[in-house]
Amino acid sequence: MHNAKTFKRSLFIFRRDLRLYDNHGLAQAIRGSQQVVACFIVDPKQVGPGNNYRSDAAIQFMVEALKDLDAQLHAQSGRLYLFYGDPADCVDTIITEASIDAVFYNRDYTPFSQKRDAALATICAARGVAVVVCNDLLLQEPEMVKTGSGTPYKTYTPFFKAARMVPVEKPHEQPDAHWYTAAITSAQKKDLYTQLVPERTTQLLVRGTHQEAEEILHSLRQFAHYATERNIPSLATTHLSAYLKFGLVSIRQAYYALIKAVGVHNPLIAQLYWRDFFTHMLFHNPKLLGHAGVERYDDLRWSYDKEQFQTWCDGMTGFPLVDAGMRELRATGFMHNRVRMVTASFLVKDLQIDWRWGERYFAHNLVDYDPAVNNGNWQWVASTGTCSQPYFRVFNPWVQQKKFDPDAEYIKRWLPELADVPAGQIHTLFKATSPIVPTYPLPMLDHAVAARNVIATFKKL
Repeated sequence: MHNAKTFKRSLFIFRRDLRLYDNHGLAQAIRGSQQVVACFIVDPKQVGPGNNYRSDAAIQFMVEALKDLDAQLHAQSGRLYLFYGDPADCVDTIITEASIDAVFYNRDYTPFSQKRDAALATICAARGVAVVVCNDLLLQEPEMVKTGSGTPYKTYTPFFKAARMVPVEKPHEQPDAHWYTAAITSAQKKDLYTQLVPERTTQLLVRGTHQEAEEILHSLRQFAHYATERNIPSLATTHLSAYLKFGLVSIRQAYYALIKAVGVHNPLIAQLYWRDFFTHMLFHNPKLLGHAGVERYDDLRWSYDKEQFQTWCDGMTGFPLVDAGMRELRATGFMHNRVRMVTASFLVKDLQIDWRWGERYFAHNLVDYDPAVNNGNWQWVASTGTCSQPYFRVFNPWVQQKKFDPDAEYIKRWLPELADVPAGQIHTLFKATSPIVPTYPLPMLDHAVAARNVIATFKKL
């Protein structure tokens, strides 16, 4: 911790922490500086067409959040400066234009983030500018949760037991700030927002505003029965994930709000730790992006059938729960967690299509896209990671939909062509010999045969 007002004018770079409340890096910048320049850098490597994992839905949500953050800063007589370009180059320019003597930001853990931050630190060192990196994104840092022999955990349950023993810091109010507001020549105009979000936008189920984030935190009491209801896709979900992804809510806020609303033993608490676990896993093993967590599974012979893949993307497989999920994703940028598992399992276990294709498609469409969590979930379903379901466990879409959507309420919401078909008929579609409605296909494969095939494929390795 720096003594009061160590720096004359510091730069705080917002990233996955688009809030003023309980923002560790921002609070340190405010406490340690006479003035703070608040900025966000739009990196073309992330938002440009060259990024194979770019999510329009996530960018749309991010732009809403940035506008809202700017409004909050204005209410404190501040402003949010927007920059476009390589972060190290932008910071180099800002240091000169605004006479910066310190740069603050919160730590991130992906290979991309670490490379970016190393370049930032190099520029700052060359310019004689201090760099202060703060811990903010996770409940616990990767270095804090290790096995008895000092190695990272490779499976979730022992990780969760160990991580819960480490106290979680309480959220803190934002200190009073003196914001810098003079013109900075290289800053972008607000029309950058319009350029970032294409005209055909997703009908997001969540809005990127501080107020909406607060409302979600206040509504958490309704999830007291999450343990029994979490797998029912027609019921409400917290929708916290996008707010955590972009940091409109701090992980500490979410943790304590959940404990207050639903109690310390509610499975929702474990969901927060899954986010930590997957982030730690990727931090310790950056090869997970692109490679199986268990090396021998890199040798699996996957299918690369583009036509079958497109059928899955379009929600036209003839498996109603799978199709409903895929259409919900395309329409809203969101998919219920149970349905994410079923749709992913169908791609990798039934169609035997490479999990990396699915990982990339979800990345393109999810409003809450988080590289570590998305990768972790896909490897879990594909049985390729160190913490995965066993390869012989194959989700049966027919059993899943009958169990978790018995009245086909969720299915009918997203497959309007089946709105007038009785639920019983929807659940036994695999017995049909001709389409039950002209616009919806028969199942594209026999699930039992596909399950036997994939188990045999895994056994060969």
